[in-house]
This record gives sequence, structure tokens and C-alpha cells, in this order.
Amino acid sequence: MDRTIVGDRFDAGAQYIDGALRPGTSGDTFDVTNPANGELVQRVDLASTADVDAAVAAAKRAFPAWSTATPAERSAALTRLAAILEERAEDFARVESAQTGKPIKLTTEFDVPGTVDNTAFFAGAARNLEGKATGEWSGTHTSSIRREAIGVVGSIAPWNYPLQMAAWKILPAIAAGNTIVLKPAELTPLTSLMFAQACTDAGIPDGVVNVVTGKGRSVGEYLIGHPDVAMVSFTGSTGVGTRVGEVAIQGVKRTHLELGGKAPFVVFDDADLEAAINGAAAGALINTGQDCTAATRAYVQRPLFDAFVAGAAELFDSIRLGDQFNPQTDLGPLVSERQRDSVAGFVERARGYGATIAAGGFAPEKGHDGTDLTQGAYYRPTLVTGVAQDAEIVQQELFGPVLVVLPFDTDDEGIELANDTPYGLAASAWTTNTFRALRATREIQAGCVWVNDHIPIISEMPHGGYKASGYGKDMSQYSLDEYTQVKHVMQDITALARKDWHRTIFGDR
Repeated sequence: MDRTIVGDRFDAGAQYIDGALRPGTSGDTFDVTNPANGELVQRVDLASTADVDAAVAAAKRAFPAWSTATPAERSAALTRLAAILEERAEDFARVESAQTGKPIKLTTEFDVPGTVDNTAFFAGAARNLEGKATGEWSGTHTSSIRREAIGVVGSIAPWNYPLQMAAWKILPAIAAGNTIVLKPAELTPLTSLMFAQACTDAGIPDGVVNVVTGKGRSVGEYLIGHPDVAMVSFTGSTGVGTRVGEVAIQGVKRTHLELGGKAPFVVFDDADLEAAINGAAAGALINTGQDCTAATRAYVQRPLFDAFVAGAAELFDSIRLGDQFNPQTDLGPLVSERQRDSVAGFVERARGYGATIAAGGFAPEKGHDGTDLTQGAYYRPTLVTGVAQDAEIVQQELFGPVLVVLPFDTDDEGIELANDTPYGLAASAWTTNTFRALRATREIQAGCVWVNDHIPIISEMPHGGYKASGYGKDMSQYSLDEYTQVKHVMQDITALARKDWHRTIFGDR
């Protein structure tokens, strides 16, 4: 079934360079498999450093014409791209589900519509580069601001949201006039390649968008260190992001890093309990918990703690795992057996130091629809209590369907615990008190703080972190600004050969 979904569309190769698919030249291949059942989706040929050179060269050739295209021209191309993506929405959703194991309702209702909306947003943003008004700030010169494209962008995207992450990397870069070489995760490259093909079909010139499918340690590191790459954008773990920064700084490259998260979910004692329980399940389990903004640490003020745990455990137990193409399936597998085993390891070690597993904590055998789940990387939604704040399951990103719940007494303590990890990507506060909400949004150290919800994102607003969660913004006008460099142009308006300030260097007043 999975090969039927993908067909022969990638038989020409898994590299998209200068407007066409071509085979990788490393001699190595990688099997993209459906983590729901282990079936082959597509065998892809992996890139060599020579393929990276070819992709960067294509991007470099395309840069002069694309960077000097008018904003209206770039906007029109992105508008056409949004229409093409919408026309192909069902195809994108099915391929995304096949390579990731995501439930079809998630790809259909979240991943693909979000990507279409992002594309439409950046079609408009391409015509809206902001800056200070032109003016005579010194009195004797007219100053203006130019926002200019940076050059070739080398981007590395993760496996958890392949289509959306490709869009988040490509769209602001090319809307601002840059060209790009994207390296998707070799686990899930297919919709990134489809996105690049759609760019060509929309009339975006050859070489503006390129995709190289290869391994991070060879191809990825070579890409970000390439002398013709002017900017680097990376989404992934903080550990790998640190290495990306080390390589990029050798070339003094602009860097954009969206790294790990360990989002706190703070429930005050005046919160709507039912809303908080529903929000915890949705926020913790979206994409099988493989989301850097997913709720992973629930801090519940003590008067609500027991009721919250009981209600959340009941809701977790009701989540339906099964065939990802069944529209009633709520939760799919993790992306691989390796990832499933890593998540299970966190839970088992927590059991070892006295944790209570209030829900889940095991790999299921049967789905809600009778599907045999033993061939896939499934893991039941898991609720953990009875651990200390310094436990690894509280402090480290595990990227799976696991929520840890801890009590707190005072508001001060709740906010202190929320901030007590190295991460700062996202958080939420649950309260019906305006002053508590304002305090939480002010004092919680995260790039996004939701109030009485957790997870929603919109194209008009930025996404990015504090602390070890990185720097730079995805989506929004702020993201577009990341991919431009600011030039100050200052022009004398006096026509005097001898300027008054020259006396500080030679002569007298």
C-alpha cells in the first residue's frame, strides 16, 4: 500500500537540484519505511558532498536574478505555489502519513493546511519589508534603510514535521530574495522533494530551491560549512545545534537555530479543570509527542492535583491507536523503533526510581480498529507522577507521548519550576485570573506562552525560543527579517566640499 501511495515518482532520484530530480552519487541508499508497519515506502539514493557542491552552485547561479526580482514577482510565484499545494493537498497528506506514521487526520487537518497557509502568508510578506522611515536624522544627510537578501541559505530540517519544516525553511528565505539548499532528514525526505517540485511548477526559477537527501554528519555538516553558503538555518536537538553553531561560526555565517524544548504546562488552582485536562492531552500527544513545543511537564497546584491526574489518566487511556489511514485513529507510531525504545527507556528508568505510571507505559499489541501494532513503533500515551524535579524524565527532552505531572503549592513555586530546565521554547498557563495570567506570561522564560491552551500556531506570529532552545524566529514577519541583512544608506544633502565635522581631523572651526 505504501508503494502505491508513493509510486515511481522518485525513481529519477532523491536529490532536487537546479529544477530537476537526480540521483545521489554517494553510492549509499536509505530505506524510508512506514513506522506503523515497517513496510518500505521508498528507497532513496543518498547525496555525496559533490551533490552538495552542485546544489550550492545552482543556488549561487540563481541568486542574482532572484534577489533582484521585484517583491511583486516573488509574491506572485508564492501565490501560485499556495494554489498548487492546495490542489495537491490530499496527495501531500497521504505521502506525509506514509513516511512518518502520522494519522491521516493530523496531516489532512494540520500539516498540509498549515503549509498552504504559510505559503499564502509569505506571498504577502514578500511585499512588506519593514524599516525606519527615510529622514534627515543628522540634519545634513538623508538616511534610508535597505533590506537585502543574504545569499545562499543552507538549511537542515528535522523528521517530525517534514512538510511544515521544509516550508518554514524555504518560504521566508526565498520570499526575501535568497536561494536555498535544504537537507531534510533522511528518515522523511519525500514531501520536501514534492514541495521543491511544486516550487518549480509555480514558476520559481531553477536553482532557487534545491533539496539534498543525505546524512547529517557528512552531507549536513558539509553544507553548513560550505564557503558559498552565507546563512545557516537548523531545526533539531540542542546537542546537534551546538555543533551547527560551531561549524557556522568558522565562516562567520548568519545562524538561525530552533532547538529542543521541554514545555511546562502550569495549572493554577482556579483553572477550568476540564479545559486543562483536555489541553494536556492535546498538547502532550500531538504528533505522538514528537513536537518540540509539546506539553511535557505539567505543574498542577495542589488543590487540583489529584483530580487532574485522575482525569488526564482516563483521557489518555481513551486515545485510539491504530492504522494511520483510518480517519478515527488519534495517535500513530513514533517515527522509528529506535525512537520508541528511547521513549520507553525514559519511562522504565523512571519506574526504577519510584515513579507511578498513571496511564500507559507500554507498547500495545492491538489498535482500536483491530490493527496489529506489533510491527510498528507504537507506544501508549503515558502519564507519569511521583518523580522529583531533577529527574531526567523532567529535565531532558524525550520526544514521545509522555507527560509528567508534579504538584506545586504557591504561585512563586509554580513559575520557578516552570523555568527550571535549560529550555525555553514554549509554555502554557491555565487560570481564570487575569493577574495570574499576566504574571505567568511575563515571568515564564519561553518564546511562546499560551494562556488556557497549548500548541496552536498561526502564520502571522513568530515561533522560536529562549535559552538552550535557540534563537531566531520561524513564521511571521520576524522570520522574513531573519533572512535579510540591513544596509544603512546615508547621503549628503549639503553639497559642501568641507564638512563641519572635518575640523575634528584637520583645521579649526
